[in-house]
Amino acid sequence: MAEQQPEKADAVTERSSTSSRISRRSVLASGAALTTTAVAGCLGSGGDDGLSIAIISSNSGFGDRAFNDLALEGLERAQEESDFELNQIEETDIAQYPDTQAQAAESNDLVVCVSLQHTEPLQENAPEYPDTNWMLINASVDEPNVAGYTWANHEMSYLAGVQAGTVTTYDLQHDGSSTDPDGTHVGFVGGEEIPLIRAFERAYVAGVEYVNSDVEVSRGYANSFGDPAAGEQVASSQYQAGADIIYHAAAATGPGIFEAAQEANRFAIGVDADQSVTLPDFSDVIIGSAIKKIDEGTYDCATATVNDNFDSVAGANVLGLQEDAVDLIIGQEFEDQMPDELSGNLEDARQGIADGDIEVPCTAGGCEN
Repeated sequence: MAEQQPEKADAVTERSSTSSRISRRSVLASGAALTTTAVAGCLGSGGDDGLSIAIISSNSGFGDRAFNDLALEGLERAQEESDFELNQIEETDIAQYPDTQAQAAESNDLVVCVSLQHTEPLQENAPEYPDTNWMLINASVDEPNVAGYTWANHEMSYLAGVQAGTVTTYDLQHDGSSTDPDGTHVGFVGGEEIPLIRAFERAYVAGVEYVNSDVEVSRGYANSFGDPAAGEQVASSQYQAGADIIYHAAAATGPGIFEAAQEANRFAIGVDADQSVTLPDFSDVIIGSAIKKIDEGTYDCATATVNDNFDSVAGANVLGLQEDAVDLIIGQEFEDQMPDELSGNLEDARQGIADGDIEVPCTAGGCEN
């Protein structure tokens, strides 16, 4: 398999806006520290039963229409069914996680920490606040009051590779965009080159090769989970090199990849949520999305806390295809445009992974090397 390694783009983290109760814009305008002001918003009286739940974002922030927003949606659904105060804390500075977690634990019954970058500070805070329940997304901490939830990112990325590897060999045309079936070239853009995202990359490449080992795969990183411009730069270089489909694992950097697809009249594959729905301005180029049901996990943890049954979710939870927790879904504008071969390829891959006949590279937790 030919491989192209685009030059990495320099990335400047762009903090996304949020619909939190505390306006991030007003915090920045006042010159106050985001962490102090945002966590102060958690000091409420709770719902009618005095219960409070907080969610602390990953460093890409809310408004990513994927990872963080899905986690929040599950809590909002639980709130509709039960009475508790929901406190949304956007913290994009990883260095502030220890203090942000600790302050949230002072006044909340459950604190949801989005992303594995919360792991190290939580190892200190979980035993310090034993009466607070914690949920950690994409990692786990061995404490009785922590529910670690890791979705099989590698399994869903393998399916994304199956879609890309199949569709690149066909003449797909939609709304001014098209593939080059003679080129058979696809790409991958990651946010930061860390073990977790390397699992997305390597599983995706393996999925492409499962379909056709002759497909060329370009790979690059934007060096940020919150800089669409950097993502667009890396993706544009891959499209210019001949890629006609790019899969991203870049959180809030992702829209930049979709911008590049529209500019190049090519296609892309979304991540975490059905991004053809959550980012409708790009639905004309998003042929599919590798999804994980983060909202169901946060819903379960919130409900367990409300019902005083946190033991039912505590511990390390790894959820994949066998649990119907990850999948690849077709973009809303492409449901009737995918080649017939794709459904068979996807089903064979799903079954092969579930049965253990297909060994997907890496693990749900990532690739160390």
